[in-house]
Amino acid sequence: MERHFDEELRELEEQLLRMGALVGEMISLSIKALAQRETGLITVVREKEDEVNRLHIKIDELCLRLLALRQPLAVDLRFITAGLRINSDLERMGDLAVNITDATRPLLEEPPLKPLIDIPRMSEMAANMAKESLNSFLKRDTKLAKAILNQDNEVDYLKDQIFREFLTYMMQDSSTIKRALELILISRHLERIADHACNIAEDVIFMVMGKDIRHPKLQR
Repeated sequence: MERHFDEELRELEEQLLRMGALVGEMISLSIKALAQRETGLITVVREKEDEVNRLHIKIDELCLRLLALRQPLAVDLRFITAGLRINSDLERMGDLAVNITDATRPLLEEPPLKPLIDIPRMSEMAANMAKESLNSFLKRDTKLAKAILNQDNEVDYLKDQIFREFLTYMMQDSSTIKRALELILISRHLERIADHACNIAEDVIFMVMGKDIRHPKLQR
């Protein structure tokens, strides 16, 4: 019985890592579609979303079955509850990658507003945070998880910088407003992806240490 439970926990871990890899691909492809102006990649992202959604349901069902039938305690209980939350964050990241392609589609119908520099950079940071958050989960590495949390301010700074830049474009030339707003929206989607990576990092700290750090102001 114990051995079978361990196998189920490993299956949960493997499915989460598989889902994380798919979501990472979706993030990268969504920005590649924008930067390289490839509409075909939008379809690829949509196809991967279907697979992510199937995994989302499968992982939820696995977690709920483990909680109901195994009645886990201590570390195992924290692992499964963290798995439920990580599953939700990964699914939301996938949705945000799709949102990026939705904003990209009308941009590809018009000339580029400017060469993209900060958005691809921001995308790389957000995608790396997502990847490293899963690595911290795999390795049970709280030091890595805390490092991910420290990167969030850099992503926020880039988002604000992108907003200021495109606001200037809109103020100087009203014909740029539609394109500038879509690009600002994309930067916000990337910022939310980074936020979900931070959520996963917080879940890893909870899983390993049993410490909830989500709302430090409330912990007095």
